[in-house]
Amino acid sequence: MKVLFTFSGLPHYYNFVLNRLNTLENLEVHVLVPNTKSEIIGEGVFQSESGINFTVYRLSEYKAWYGREFFKGLTKLLSQINPDMIITTWPYILGFVFIPRIMIRLKTKKIGLILKEIPFNIPKRKEDINFYINKGLYSENTEPVKYSKTIYSLVKIKLLTFIRMIIFNFVDAHVNYTSYAIEILGSYGVKSNKIFVTYNSPDTDRLLNAKKELEKENIHMKQYRIIHVGRLVKWKRVDLLIESIAGLKTVFPEIELYIIGDGPEKEYLENLAKELDLCNIVKFIGSIYSPMELGKYLMSSSVYILAGMGGLSINEAMCFGKPVICSICDGTEKELVREGYNGFFFKEGDKNDLIEKIKILFTNPELTKKMGENSLNIIKDKVNIESVIQGYQKAFNFVSKK
Repeated sequence: MKVLFTFSGLPHYYNFVLNRLNTLENLEVHVLVPNTKSEIIGEGVFQSESGINFTVYRLSEYKAWYGREFFKGLTKLLSQINPDMIITTWPYILGFVFIPRIMIRLKTKKIGLILKEIPFNIPKRKEDINFYINKGLYSENTEPVKYSKTIYSLVKIKLLTFIRMIIFNFVDAHVNYTSYAIEILGSYGVKSNKIFVTYNSPDTDRLLNAKKELEKENIHMKQYRIIHVGRLVKWKRVDLLIESIAGLKTVFPEIELYIIGDGPEKEYLENLAKELDLCNIVKFIGSIYSPMELGKYLMSSSVYILAGMGGLSINEAMCFGKPVICSICDGTEKELVREGYNGFFFKEGDKNDLIEKIKILFTNPELTKKMGENSLNIIKDKVNIESVIQGYQKAFNFVSKK
């Protein structure tokens, strides 16, 4: 069975998932990405082709008639690969549904089509107006974009909802990072048997093996060290985390914050730390992609905090037995963090609430340890590389039998 994935890039963490899929019996993985940096992929996402065992194709992106990105020359490539099914994402899914020659190709050649989403930023069908006007859409470097209550905006919202309903019911199956996708997609009329939950996970086997090796080094965990891992972009709210540290340093003089990652916000965040007199407390480490090196920092820290959007770094922290404090992330946190069991949720954007959650763990080392153990168990028992692979296998089997 040949499966073609279409992505806006090759994020290093997802290459491990694709590698594992490509080792499955009777499955051949092909991946299509733009031949130049796409506007779709997030700023600072680390991409790599190192160690991949699947075939990569590159085509030019162009703006299709509906105003969003698609691949130039895809029809020819489909003839070359002759895939049995395609897994695609937003906004590429629009081309498979609304470009006639592509849609006809799928139907005549009986190529299965699977839509991969979190889903995040997608409301239930009957909650669309309230969602876009009161909550808004998140983007990486801005505040939530909210729609106005004008006739134009209301028509635009309803058109988007109608397009989604067409797409969601056109595809042969859905793979999603979270189980609440069943409820959301169901509101658009999608039957539950077409929806498959893969979760989102790095290669947990690599991370757990690194943890096992690092345990031989007897790394000392510092009770007052907090760690954050992720790209330095606005929507991750590292600024809020730094401000929270400033509010805790008089109560906990030994407090430290290690920031792993890089990005366009780095200079601003460094200046913020300087303004708050935190230069000796907040450490900017830079990007780390080695499981062993990352593991050393995680194992020497007591608490992992994600103050804004994101998700996959939560999995990484949990692999190394860390309790998690987070807010509204990208939806995947709902599958990973259980209130009072392996971490806490704080009110979105509320520095004081975040401070209170940190205080609970700083003053209860036994609770911190127990929550970290619970995090590790969730990874081992529920959200891991094997659960991802199994989710995909179920979706592939479903589509192949149609």
